[in-house]
Amino acid sequence: MRLQSPWVPRLPDIEASTTDRLVMALADDIIEGQLKGGDRLPAHRDLAWKLGIGLGTVTKAYGIVERRGLTRSVKGRGTFVAIHQAHEGRQIDLSSNTPPAMLTDRLLARTLAGIARRIDAEQLNLYAPATGHLEHRRLMARWLETLGVTADPSCLVLAGNARQAIALAFDLACGPQGVILTERITYPGAIALARRRGHQMRGIEIDAEGMIPEALAIALADERAVRKAVYLTPTLHNPTTATMGTARRLSIVDTCRRAGARIIEDGVYAFAAPGVPPLAALAPDITLHVNGLSKSLGPGLRIGVLALPPAMMDAAEDIVRDMPMQPAPLSCALVEAWLASGVIASVQKDLGHEAARRSRLAASLLGASGLITHPAACHTWLPAPRDVADTLVAAATAIGIRVTPPASLMVESGDQATGIRLCLGGPSFDELTEALSAFSGLLKNAQ
Repeated sequence: MRLQSPWVPRLPDIEASTTDRLVMALADDIIEGQLKGGDRLPAHRDLAWKLGIGLGTVTKAYGIVERRGLTRSVKGRGTFVAIHQAHEGRQIDLSSNTPPAMLTDRLLARTLAGIARRIDAEQLNLYAPATGHLEHRRLMARWLETLGVTADPSCLVLAGNARQAIALAFDLACGPQGVILTERITYPGAIALARRRGHQMRGIEIDAEGMIPEALAIALADERAVRKAVYLTPTLHNPTTATMGTARRLSIVDTCRRAGARIIEDGVYAFAAPGVPPLAALAPDITLHVNGLSKSLGPGLRIGVLALPPAMMDAAEDIVRDMPMQPAPLSCALVEAWLASGVIASVQKDLGHEAARRSRLAASLLGASGLITHPAACHTWLPAPRDVADTLVAAATAIGIRVTPPASLMVESGDQATGIRLCLGGPSFDELTEALSAFSGLLKNAQ
């Protein structure tokens, strides 16, 4: 005997097709908790009869809701609510900006087997040089070359991750008495690093291409600090996804040159824009280029690299000699094998396809709200006033969706023009669909 469905059939009184009206009614009642996880939906024919609509319309609507991850169909039994509410103790994390999982157990096992036959035990028996083993720096120089950055291995410093490389770049470029100018909304890890290390930060206005050169020029002219550095992410800016064209990059370089300011380029997403020159290629003499592999291969592959102008290497060696931060030799051996075999290029291509798929999903569910997406980005940006953003984050947390707090993205604490970053890479596709569908419901309630 089949269980009766607890759902009371309805069609919202809106201007839309019958299918869309039914989808909206089902999705809203599931997200708002009127239907619980495991509740059965009415049989197709029963629902069509009760609402006076066609059987094909019900079938189409049920299919859409299931593809969104809100329901699941069980052959011979019916269709059931799949979404779980926060009180069931489950959270979906949209706050951690990681790429989708692309590395498999089989790939890792095969690579490790090959490495075992040729790995140099001396790399584990001896301390590495302060800036990293020369062969590892040569390896990372070859990888940077694929991104358009020509780097002398002797001018590279290796780190355990890109965040360590950013910290070193901050110390080298501005020191405790200098100032860092950056996008007024930017990578929260960089903001936290600067504050923790006592660096001053100034926010610069942004537009659809990122940092505005004219605003930067005014800020640099007004800034009285002796040492000035400009930290920016020109490709897939975190969190807004903005990507600078070549003309904008040249303008930024020219502005910094005239002001005597160093550039700290966060290039962790440079792999996503192969046709656009990195700032380090346009101005290698004033640019400190930060990169790493966690965004382009996997979060567990902890290798960071800082490419420096030659004149800064002595100072860098002095700092890292007291603060060793070399990557694990085994991680470097994996990268060497994957670079030679073409695995890195293949994984990055697959990552691009998956990022585009997830961006399309976000646009389909949240696009009407003003969401900003980029087909190569694993994060999206929803501009919103500070009070609205804070309210939405709190509401998302209440239903089991973890989202980045707006305050962590803002350089100036009093800034009211902020928004919400939604990270798309960490959850499974089904979990992401569920979370974005639920967040869509929150947006509707906030309007």
